[in-house]
Formats: sequence, structure tokens, C-alpha cells
Amino acid sequence: MKLAVAQYPVSEPRRWDEVETQLGRWVAEAAQAGAQLLLFPEYASMSLAALFDAATRADLARQVTALQALRDDYLDLHRRLAQQHGVYLLAGSFPWQLSLDCTVNRAWLCAPDGRAAFQDKQIMTRFEREVWDISAAPDSGLKVFRTALGVLAVDICYDSEFPLLARAQCEAGAELILVPSCTDTAAGYWRVRVGSQARALENQCYVAQAPLVGEAPWSAAIDVNVGRAGVFGPPDRGFPDSGVIVEGQWNAAAWVYADVDLGAVMKVRNEGQVFNHRHWAEQGDISLPAVDVVDL
Repeated sequence: MKLAVAQYPVSEPRRWDEVETQLGRWVAEAAQAGAQLLLFPEYASMSLAALFDAATRADLARQVTALQALRDDYLDLHRRLAQQHGVYLLAGSFPWQLSLDCTVNRAWLCAPDGRAAFQDKQIMTRFEREVWDISAAPDSGLKVFRTALGVLAVDICYDSEFPLLARAQCEAGAELILVPSCTDTAAGYWRVRVGSQARALENQCYVAQAPLVGEAPWSAAIDVNVGRAGVFGPPDRGFPDSGVIVEGQWNAAAWVYADVDLGAVMKVRNEGQVFNHRHWAEQGDISLPAVDVVDL
């Protein structure tokens, strides 16, 4: 399949139709290029806060509360675009309020038939915990998504830096892990990048990373965003020696495309120079989190 990974720019829309136009243009461009799976970054939804008044734009808590009035429209827009273009797409993650005491970082995977299912971020960064009050829901754990393209998993940004999460998903069948990210420093980007490549190595699978890029001085949440998109695999037979299949230009707003053969995952796990995936258990008795399997 052809995978499209977004280096998606922050923006400052003034009306909802500007949001629809920008996102529609991006999805149409990727679909016309032949992409079957589109990956948008973590917190790409936060540009929506530009639609609010100055006081709300300046206050993180008020932004999250105000955004809840737009969340259904945001999800419906992505579902409609996936259906219109016949693609799977992972929407930019959204601060989804479950209750007054719990707001999660939620990414929706939308299918060509209009269905959608979500993955919530499992482990929060210091900013999310200490400043923004984003948390993990106790009953919303890991998932894998069985699709017509293959078995997919989602590890949102910081989650990619914790090997047991991806391992549990791969043991549940994941062949490609999608990593939407949002980082405000080069060091932050590289932490997610190194984590993504490590997950590809140890699980002998594909990992795709999509960063938010650009500056939004008006926003306390996404004021600075840096990185480059990339698709990675294990540095083994059938894959590049570096493990880097493709990577984009630093901080440029663009799609980055890769042709991905999920059959290569099983082949390298069975015929590779090493068997990282198979030999995992030799580290000792390591408990893994539970994973739900979702058909999509």
C-alpha cells in the first residue's frame, strides 16, 4: 500500500469553512497521489482554538472546554473525507473530554466506509500532566485495528518511547504502528524518532511518524512545533540498512509518501538475519498490557 505521512502545519483559521477547505485539500492531494492510508499529527486539532475569542485562545483550560462543541464536527469531517476518497486516515488527535475530571488525548482512525474507532494516549508528558491536565482514562487501553490494508496500531507521540506498549500491540498482530507526534524542540522530536526506530527494530515491523510543524504564537498549546515525517523498518533483509525508508525535509509543510509492503514484516520475522521479534521472550518474564482487537 501507499502510505502518506503528514508534516502538517499549524494554522489560524477564522471560520469553520477554512478548516474544511485546508483539510479537504490535504486529503485530496494524498488520495490523488495514490495513498491508501493517511496519517496526521498529534494535536493537529488545536488549530481550531483560533476560532474562539482572545480570552479563550489565551487560556488552555477554556480552550479544551470550548473545543468540545466542535469535536463531533471535527470527527464527522474526517469520516466524510475518508469515505469520499476511499482511504483510511488517522485524524490529528483531539483533547477529548470524558468528564469534568478526565480529558484524554484521542486519535480517531476513520475507514473508507465511514466507520471510526479511536486510540487514546496511554502515558502523558509533563506538559500534559502538570500544565494541561490531560490524563489517561482508566478503561481506555491499547488497541489494534484489523483493516483491509493490514493490522494497524497507534502509539501517540510519547507512547512510542515505551517498548511494552508497542510490543503488546505487535503480539496482538500489529504490522504497522502509526505515531502522530507534536514536539516543540529538536530534542523532543528525536526522542520520538529514536523511540519509533527502536520499536521497528525490536518488533521487526513498520513505524510511521507524523509531526505537527510551524509556529502559532497565539496558542499556549502549539506555539512552536518542529520535526520531520518518517517511515521506518528494521535494519534487516528487505529493508534499508539504516532502517529509514523515507523521511521529509525539516519543518516543511508537506506529505511524505512511502510504499509499504506488510508482507515484508512476516518475511523478516521468519527469514531475517536476526529474530528480535521471536527472541523477545528470552529477556525474561515481562508482563504486557492488554490489547483490544477492533475490526475496521
